[in-house]
Amino acid sequence: MSAIPSPVLAEISSMVGADQLTTRPEDLHCYSYDGTAAPHLPAAVVFPENVEQVGKIMQLASRYGFPVVPRGAGSGMTGGAVALRGGLIMAMARMSKIIEVDEANQIAIVEPGVVTGDLQRTVRRHGLFYPPDPASLNYCTIGGNAAECAGGPSAVKYGVTKDYIIGLEVVLASGDIITTGARTEKSVTGYDLTRLFVGSEGTLGIITKLVLRLLPLPPYKETFLLTSTSLKRTTELVSEILNAHIKPCTLEYLDRSTINVVADFLSSPPPAGTEALLIVEIDGEQPVVAEQTRRLRELLAGQSEFTLRQAGNDKEIEEIWQARRAISPSVLKLRPNKISEDVAVPRSRIPELVAFIEQLSRDLDLIMLTFGHAGDGNIHVNIMLDRSDPDQAERGKQAKAALFRQAIALGGTLSGEHGIGFSKAPYLPYEFNDATIALMQRIKGLFDPKNILNPGKIFPPPEI
Repeated sequence: MSAIPSPVLAEISSMVGADQLTTRPEDLHCYSYDGTAAPHLPAAVVFPENVEQVGKIMQLASRYGFPVVPRGAGSGMTGGAVALRGGLIMAMARMSKIIEVDEANQIAIVEPGVVTGDLQRTVRRHGLFYPPDPASLNYCTIGGNAAECAGGPSAVKYGVTKDYIIGLEVVLASGDIITTGARTEKSVTGYDLTRLFVGSEGTLGIITKLVLRLLPLPPYKETFLLTSTSLKRTTELVSEILNAHIKPCTLEYLDRSTINVVADFLSSPPPAGTEALLIVEIDGEQPVVAEQTRRLRELLAGQSEFTLRQAGNDKEIEEIWQARRAISPSVLKLRPNKISEDVAVPRSRIPELVAFIEQLSRDLDLIMLTFGHAGDGNIHVNIMLDRSDPDQAERGKQAKAALFRQAIALGGTLSGEHGIGFSKAPYLPYEFNDATIALMQRIKGLFDPKNILNPGKIFPPPEI
């Protein structure tokens, strides 16, 4: 574990306040892991209050060569916020101000520690909305969302985090403070550094302020729960809905195994024989929603595999979404451990991907659940296992590698929204050739020549 000299820790402590730096073992353990359940202890955790403190801390890190790992809520699934080589965890929780909501220009300026759900509720009071809505929105933070380029159910219509960040304030490895982008919809001044930082997992700089694009709040929304007796037809239906000039703001898919683990959250459990569910939401002006609803019902007419139920009130809507958001914790009913992965493929290839996963599950004798954002081809796969059984653990690794190979073979990608971190880093060559990876590494070296910003992520050393 990379240590930090005691005099440096004392200097950081005097800078931020003694109660905002900790080296107590019990605190370090709390900041040692994320959703990967693969802990690595940092040497210390610091809670900066402003960009000036972040800049001064990075100057010290650059001078003394210790790693710094920026961290939001630690809800990531690939190890992006884990101190793989020790050093300093920089927890951004104190930098949690919504600095401005500019109704006239439909933008918000926020600090990275703002909880995504809190931002959404705040801008809603101004008649606006911030579309990215990861399942962890009630505790994940905007800074972490930016680092991983989070998506969510609304991405099928509205896009992902990178589509709503138009400007940044960033502290570089040297401690220098830069700004990117602008408060305007259009800006082509120089290179698009904003897009470069979004999704870079804290390996190029530490985001300390974000300028976010907002949209007018849709005045009307209808929510539907579609049950199906055919998994194959359900996955095929995704493309059929979009090709029928229906533009849902949500198109979420759950397979049979996933339905079983969240059935208790539904007051009316799906009927016997249900093989899959789709959550469909349509928003906009009421006449548009009514027309889109008519098209959806027309598309499904005469297809006996499907049953469409429209949510009648807010309670029924919340019930549906409570079931969807309960998937990740609920699946642990099946096995004590899981490998949680997300891949994305072209929508038309979803049926092939799901069929492959079902066969892989049988071949390796593992429970494998599929669910997620079918509207944009981003399928989440949970591989359930008991890691204390070496044989199961090995089959889990085989399943993960086979899943990634198949996603790439179908024209897809290793990750739709979870990022690479260290858990997916060994598989990066599945998607990119040597020249592409080398270029990315040169960019990393330009921004962080001493490799102190979140080292071991995306491009891990051979021993990891």
